[in-house]
Amino acid sequence: MGFGPPPSLGASAIEAHGLGKRYRRGWALRDVSFRLPAGRVCGLVGPNGAGKSTLMSLATNMIQPTAGALRVFGAVPGSREAVLRTAFLSQEKPLFRRFTVAETLRLGRELNPRWDQGVAEGIVNAGGVPMQAKIGTLSGGQRTRVAFALAFGKRPDLLILDEPMSDLDPLVRRELMTTLKTEAAQHGTTVLVSSHMLAELQHICDYLVVVANGGLRLAGEVNELRAAHALFAVPTAATSPALAPHRVIESRNDEGRPGVLVRLGTPVQYGGQAEPPTLEELLLAYLRSPDAPPLIAPSAQAGDIHDIIARDQQKTVTA
Repeated sequence: MGFGPPPSLGASAIEAHGLGKRYRRGWALRDVSFRLPAGRVCGLVGPNGAGKSTLMSLATNMIQPTAGALRVFGAVPGSREAVLRTAFLSQEKPLFRRFTVAETLRLGRELNPRWDQGVAEGIVNAGGVPMQAKIGTLSGGQRTRVAFALAFGKRPDLLILDEPMSDLDPLVRRELMTTLKTEAAQHGTTVLVSSHMLAELQHICDYLVVVANGGLRLAGEVNELRAAHALFAVPTAATSPALAPHRVIESRNDEGRPGVLVRLGTPVQYGGQAEPPTLEELLLAYLRSPDAPPLIAPSAQAGDIHDIIARDQQKTVTA
């Protein structure tokens, strides 16, 4: 029995329009609009308190927005369609410690209509985790692997991961990153993963959403965002006429490659003074330069909010 159509080419896994969430202390997110195309592995990046967890909580219906709207494959978060098509794995990875691994997977099978036992067991077995071992006796890496098995066993169309591997050693983290990328590619799963591991994100992510101070800073395909920038090997922006057509994002001399990172105003030929920035250089520049205007690539630009309203009204009429 099916539960919603598979993601189609050009469909939006997540689409936000003027999204905002306010707490007593102030706005955690404000006026956020973007779309995440289906089938992408997207890194969600930002400093602590930037609004990453708030955005994930809104997408999974754990909290309600103060302003704007968000949809998951066109459905309201918390609706039957959205719940069946979404899996969420938090940093805490809550599991019943007294259950065995086999009992944990059985629980997943009983609770999820689209459960894939083969996928879940494959992820567990790949790490040599004993099926009869109790969750409370497992190492951190083994528990994370079981949590991944539950998430992928649900066969979600959208998998949301909130700092899932921050407590793991580099070897296990790299292994699970590879598992994540492989499983997502095999099943066409859209992945939204929040992480501070910038260097590792570039190995698995083809899409990027960057938030800071409750607002959107960057969104789009990694390749198109990098292609819109260049790192010029010059001392400062003030001393180089080559930078005149471009918008300076950051001048850097303290770490990494020195030079001036710019958003291109005209095309440049890479080589010589100008080189493409790495993903980490691009992310850090925007996070350290709050006055630089946001860049939302064409593929990440949300449609009209009235489209969402019209779709909701149509679903109400046909229900």
